[in-house]
Amino acid sequence: MQKIAFVIILSCIFLASCEDPSANKAKAQTSEPSRSAANTQTLTAAAVALPITPDNSKVEWTGSKVTGKHDGGFTKFSGTIGLVNDKPENSSVSVDIETASIYANVDQLTEHLKTADFFDVQKFPKATFASTKIVPDSSAGPDTYNVTGDLDLHGVKKSITFPATIKVGPDDVTVNSEFSINRKDFGLVYAGKADDLIRDGVVIRLDLRAPKKKS
Repeated sequence: MQKIAFVIILSCIFLASCEDPSANKAKAQTSEPSRSAANTQTLTAAAVALPITPDNSKVEWTGSKVTGKHDGGFTKFSGTIGLVNDKPENSSVSVDIETASIYANVDQLTEHLKTADFFDVQKFPKATFASTKIVPDSSAGPDTYNVTGDLDLHGVKKSITFPATIKVGPDDVTVNSEFSINRKDFGLVYAGKADDLIRDGVVIRLDLRAPKKKS
């Protein structure tokens, strides 16, 4: 009985290590980027600029391969929430990320991700996102929105749409989102080892908390 129990435990551990973290996450809708400057949201006179920094926010990711997964994120980024009348649907968000600040939970992987196999940080030192529209999604619950914007990553620019929970409070604005993108849509095509292939789906986690200025 002990041997059977041991085999069952090992099997559960093995199966858990092989699960695809992106399988049960919302998949970002990807299309061609906006062509017109009129479609890109910019700060207007009515907007209040709220800062996004690593001190108040997190930009994280989870990637996986056949044998397991890796978690990581970026340590250097900056951005702005352009808040208009405390209404997310009238507002905008933009973020610039320094790709060389990428990190993973394994030091060797961190360095590999910076090479031409993946982000090629010397050639593409920055990734950017700028919203083009933010639309309420009442069917998904309160404070839920679909955010659409242009993501420029690894020299490839695409429009993506993803769900987010956006809350406007008296002291700050928070944006929380977890969704997956297909890395190959952005030219990240390194396959990995033949017996340990890298999955296409990468989970993105956004935890933004932009403070309001004290009056």
